[in-house]
Amino acid sequence: MTTLPRSAVMLNTPTRRAIPFEDKGGLAAVVSEITSEIRELYTADQVPWVVGYSGGKDSTAVLQLVWIALQGLPSEQRTKPVYVISTDTLVENPVVAAWVTGSLDTMRQAAEGQGLPIQPNRLIPDVKDTFWVGLIGKGYPAPRPKFRWCTERLKIRPSNSFIRRVVHDHGEAILVLGIRKAESQARARVMERHEKRRVRDRLSPNGNLPNSLVYSPIEDWSNDEVWTFLMQQANPWGHANKDLLTMYQGASSDGECPLVVDSSTPSCGDSRFGCWTCTLVDKDKSMSAMIQNDEEKEWMLPLLELRDELDVADDSHLRDWRKMNGSIQLFYDRNVPGPYTQKAREDWLSKLLNAQTWIREHAPESVRNIELITMDELHEIRRIWVFEKHEVEDSLPRIYKQETGEDFPGGPLDQHLAVATDEVELLREVCGDDELHFLTMRELLAVERKFRTMTRRSGLFEALEKTIKKGYYADKEDAVDMALRNQHNKTAPMLPGLDEVSADASA
Repeated sequence: MTTLPRSAVMLNTPTRRAIPFEDKGGLAAVVSEITSEIRELYTADQVPWVVGYSGGKDSTAVLQLVWIALQGLPSEQRTKPVYVISTDTLVENPVVAAWVTGSLDTMRQAAEGQGLPIQPNRLIPDVKDTFWVGLIGKGYPAPRPKFRWCTERLKIRPSNSFIRRVVHDHGEAILVLGIRKAESQARARVMERHEKRRVRDRLSPNGNLPNSLVYSPIEDWSNDEVWTFLMQQANPWGHANKDLLTMYQGASSDGECPLVVDSSTPSCGDSRFGCWTCTLVDKDKSMSAMIQNDEEKEWMLPLLELRDELDVADDSHLRDWRKMNGSIQLFYDRNVPGPYTQKAREDWLSKLLNAQTWIREHAPESVRNIELITMDELHEIRRIWVFEKHEVEDSLPRIYKQETGEDFPGGPLDQHLAVATDEVELLREVCGDDELHFLTMRELLAVERKFRTMTRRSGLFEALEKTIKKGYYADKEDAVDMALRNQHNKTAPMLPGLDEVSADASA
């Protein structure tokens, strides 16, 4: 009889799946212990709490525990505010965004009705920091791992600004987050590192936000334990957890989008539900699964198609060969392209407005008023195009009318700065096929018009010189050749000059 190696026997032995909370005394004991701990921490001082809520399973579980704990306190002990913050990037998966917005509304009413000091807050980025203002307005290329310009602007700044205001008003803040060690090995290492610096049993310092501590009550829970708690413990503000489970079942099996307060936190693109525009992952698996699993969600197809168009391997044909300031950047003697060209940005806006118009006409009644891009963003993009990029033909109202069938609600721009369409066409005719010449002359014209109405024209010549330097080259090849020559001159070895040779000569 042949004896199998121990490893082979082990490989063929089915592993027993752990029963949630079995080694912790059961669900009731765990909930009782954590809510008692929450009450103890809450009543220990007057430091306000900030609970991060994304609408996903982990943040929902944490908020439920805090809510239950506060319900167990007498009203005279509910003395300090608990701010619930949820950051809406304005490009969230529409289904998830609707879920979170509805939950916050329900939460606000329930907290008032139950006499709890819980204050929900929906945070959005400043209009200058939004995704579409960055991509369509300024021309930032679609985010990539080495150029992840979106996370800081869309997630970190809104949440950190709110937390800093709380710290400014109260001196300190305690962040209550649904982070768990089981999410990933990287997350576990970070949490274990912070554990060593804890000032109290469960409060860790936050290295990015001074005077703030982090409390993570479900840090040791498994994924199954989170769902067990949500399915067996009724949602105290009345938003059904079974609907949350249904939403998860309709898509892929990653983790939720966390509250992002620093750059080490995984972006939404690495999570279960994230921005529908995210190009930091190969495919938007959650939206694809939602469309595939539910015919009523097929209205999201235009979003998926636009996201895939943004995610092109080589987008150099859509981008200017100069940086925003007109400089040439080389990488291993190859030109690194700059922002999206005017045509590319206009095309992105057309496609976005076209998708919005189609959804409003064909989607279910519940999303007929969907706003893929806000009016504030459109006004900011228009301002950037005309006054910063000197695209004086002011094409945004025309594109808006073309794609929506409605007049753009913005008023006319300063007539001293804008240029009539026929004048722009005349300038293009004079410049012929020389695109660089046309762009340079158009910008020079815009600069002159800007300074024309000023009482003091200080800075005019500097602005004109800057424009001329941006268009100094004959074409892209000429610009790259000049950059290579300049690079060679900077790295060439120093040779002895005339002064050094003659220094040793006799008088």
